Amino acid sequence: MSGTEPLLILGLAALATSMLSAVIGMAGGITLLSVMLLFYDPVVAIPLHGVIQLVSNGSRSVIQRRWIDWRITGSHALLLLPTGLIGVHVALATPAPLGKALIGAFVLVATWRPGWLRIRPPGAGGHPLRRFVLLGGAVGFLNSLLGATGPLIAPFFLDLGLSRQALVGTKAACQTLAHLSKIVVFGLVGFVYGEYLTVLVAMSALVVVGTWLGSRLLERVNETVFTWLYRSVLTLVALRLLLWELAVLVRS
Repeated sequence: MSGTEPLLILGLAALATSMLSAVIGMAGGITLLSVMLLFYDPVVAIPLHGVIQLVSNGSRSVIQRRWIDWRITGSHALLLLPTGLIGVHVALATPAPLGKALIGAFVLVATWRPGWLRIRPPGAGGHPLRRFVLLGGAVGFLNSLLGATGPLIAPFFLDLGLSRQALVGTKAACQTLAHLSKIVVFGLVGFVYGEYLTVLVAMSALVVVGTWLGSRLLERVNETVFTWLYRSVLTLVALRLLLWELAVLVRS
């Protein structure tokens, strides 16, 4: 594969997955990470993915800023950095094939059994803000290790009495801070983002374009067909990560 082909594929993936998120409201981030792992080890793909998702969620937060519930967002942010530092050291100590296999397994669960990721059902007792503090701690750790935690946090935004705009804006704000903390903790352990400046600029720009295009396609796309398509593609990529990397581990 030539030097330009990975950038072309990653750019197209950034465009397509941001359109996916705009049309069906989810799955873009985890799909993009799965494609990036075909070219990079987890300790490279995860921080790069964090920058791109920061652009994606940050732009959504700005658009919906008047609706954001800052009490929830602040509670969620409290433990992101300390648990993220723990997670990044675990990630660095994890062999690359095992890390890819774990993420492949996570993607399959998130795609086909998302209920398994629900740590605690919303409304199951306890003050919502306290639950979001604990959720933020889990997200900080897993974000550094697995890279994409959207399927994990989504159920916690149900049954809170938020309007649709407040739900979208608050979730985007929580994810923005989560990705920002991930960028920080990887930087603290020595990751050099400048070495990947070309791919970051290209993919970040295409994420913005894809979000705009997806928003315009929202009313024209058959959601059932689109959902089936994304699940099929995501499953194939996840199986490739899981089975291929497990085979590498067995051979080593």
